[in-house]
Amino acid sequence: MNIVEETIKLGDKSIFFKRWIVPASHKTPIILLHESLGSVELWKSFPQRLAEFLQREVIAYDRLGFGKSSPLEKLSLNFITEEAQTTFAAVLQHLEIDQFIVMGHSVGGGMTAVIAAIYPDRCKAAITISAQSMVEEITRQGIKDAETNFCNEQFIKKLAKFHGDKAEWVLRAWIDTWLSPSFRNWNIDVYISKIERPLLVIHGEHDEYATLSQPERLIQLANGYKELKILKERWSHMFEQLKAYL
Repeated sequence: MNIVEETIKLGDKSIFFKRWIVPASHKTPIILLHESLGSVELWKSFPQRLAEFLQREVIAYDRLGFGKSSPLEKLSLNFITEEAQTTFAAVLQHLEIDQFIVMGHSVGGGMTAVIAAIYPDRCKAAITISAQSMVEEITRQGIKDAETNFCNEQFIKKLAKFHGDKAEWVLRAWIDTWLSPSFRNWNIDVYISKIERPLLVIHGEHDEYATLSQPERLIQLANGYKELKILKERWSHMFEQLKAYL
């Protein structure tokens, strides 16, 4: 396996990405989208294990403001749909990717749903893991609890291992966006209803930031083939389920 790290220029900013390339594989690549506090490095061994298990290339990138990508002054309240139209599009263009499979965790799962909707001819399949597609009270309460527990020097130092001097911005962007009164009624229903490609929805039974209404909503509104997998234990048997699906 070849592991490659690169950066892409997007205006005056740079986007860091990493590729796990399986030699002689001509299968459609998988592009990963990280969660609210995530980054390429926080996927840890998952991308390599996924590439080896499925024998296809896996690509992960840091969104602007995160990881090794350029800082971002402010996170727009429309950042989820904007991601699909800007940074994700830049990755596709730079790597000359036509067909792809998109897979996202948490807010990255919400982005995955939007991408599947706006790239109907290029997205071959979409996989969401504990995706957020609307704001629930359990979401807000979980983030309020996180604000109490995470806004301290010790946690910021842990985040800094992955985000450098952007660590505090990453934490505040997550908390302030999701607790904003202007974000309270956010949802991506209009995009989910346009998904026609195969959709695999994976969700933990005891998610601290969401009820099962989140995955059920994705399944209810999406069109085409769709499959729901509720995991009683986080990540349990996920690779086998992905292989069967793909």
